[in-house]
Amino acid sequence: MKLLHIDSGIQGERSASRALSAAVVDRLRSDRLDLAVVRRDLVADPIDHLLPGDLAGGEADGIASEFLDADIVVIGTGLYNFTIPTQLKAWVDRILIPGRTFLYGEAGPEGLAGGKRVIVTLARGGIYSPGSPAAPLEHAETYLRGVLAFIGITDPEFVIAEGLALGEDARAAAVSAAMQRANDVAGAVAA
Repeated sequence: MKLLHIDSGIQGERSASRALSAAVVDRLRSDRLDLAVVRRDLVADPIDHLLPGDLAGGEADGIASEFLDADIVVIGTGLYNFTIPTQLKAWVDRILIPGRTFLYGEAGPEGLAGGKRVIVTLARGGIYSPGSPAAPLEHAETYLRGVLAFIGITDPEFVIAEGLALGEDARAAAVSAAMQRANDVAGAVAA
């Protein structure tokens, strides 16, 4: 079984999304001894932003193949300026490939990358959950759900830590609750 671990949090050792994604991967590794893990750190080893000619061949094919070969994909990201970091957007641009991960038919787009388990660990400084005053500004979870559904992954699982910028006590409580959720989600995937 193959797992692709993507990290895009820019806060290094203080990154909650990195800590959460690592916890998910560690739990899956402990439960699945046959798990082969490929890690892609989009901050340490960034992908160039999309330019003309980048849509097929070369790096795009390698990144898409890495994604398509994975049975499980774990994505660690933060919410930056209401959306995903540009590093993760550059990766998404490389996996949205007509004929490989989706195609357009008479009935509209059809996803070709279904059948994968995708777990997204998402860290947010404020409170953006449904019903909160800032909910309309949340474009990381909504964007990723939309992109993944477009390519056929309709049931990604999200582990969210939010309110991280509301003080150290709030941060600790949010990360602790998210760590428990990360353990539960990874345990269910490994079962």
